[in-house]
Amino acid sequence: MVTARKPKRRRKEAKTDYRKRMILLKADKPRIVIRRTNKYFIIQLVESSEAQDKVVKTLSSKVLLDHGWSKDSIGSLKSVPAGYLTGKIFAKELGDTECIIDLGMVKTIFGNRAFAVVKGLVDGGAKISANEKVFPS
Repeated sequence: MVTARKPKRRRKEAKTDYRKRMILLKADKPRIVIRRTNKYFIIQLVESSEAQDKVVKTLSSKVLLDHGWSKDSIGSLKSVPAGYLTGKIFAKELGDTECIIDLGMVKTIFGNRAFAVVKGLVDGGAKISANEKVFPS
């Protein structure tokens, strides 16, 4: 009698794609993790050692309020322009570290808001390989 394999808890909760994570860990480079919450973008620089993640640097799109973003449009801190500017600010703080992008369980549809952050990172000077076709117009 063969029983079906039970999926792992974090996979069932749609939090971790273990196949993708293994590929990212084997790259042996720091990752830039991009997450979108209900209000903000959160960008983190994460280094892994023996599958133990360590967050080195974090930036939220909330920082745009300190850089002149209108307080009236605080609800738009997860928009395409906000993502682009947040990525650009993070790239300036990052310097010239070669990284890979970790979008997590986000559906990678060309032109979505997560790719606006990646475009900001590339324009800000981060060393990331990305295809120009995926960026929003």
